[in-house]
Amino acid sequence: MALHPIVRALIVPVLGLSLSGLASHPAVAEGEAPSSHKTVNLNQATAAELARLPRVGPKLADRIVAHRKEHGPFPRVEDLMQVKGVGEKFFTALKPYLAVSGPTTLAEKVSSAGSRGATSKTKKSGGSGSKKAKA
Repeated sequence: MALHPIVRALIVPVLGLSLSGLASHPAVAEGEAPSSHKTVNLNQATAAELARLPRVGPKLADRIVAHRKEHGPFPRVEDLMQVKGVGEKFFTALKPYLAVSGPTTLAEKVSSAGSRGATSKTKKSGGSGSKKAKA
């Protein structure tokens, strides 16, 4: 594992890390990050695998696969925003789970905690009343 000299000089003593101990960690020794980060490869995933992403349902997953078939592989994960239904805000939420190379390692559906749920019901009931008042 190669660290820049400035990083080694500043961070290692401050955090009390040992480079030999860090390099012997199995995940680091294999070249992976120590955390178990799960991703979906946009260029190889099936619609079912894409539907495991937060707030991605079967329809959007099918659109992603259709876009890939029509336009070829995604060169960058940011190119997912070319698919109808994927805007900048939504993409930002998905980005930690996306890859354009390597295997798909996301095995379970990621919950979209804090997305819509009760909040949208509140907005609908409040929104319909305000629409009637305006009309």
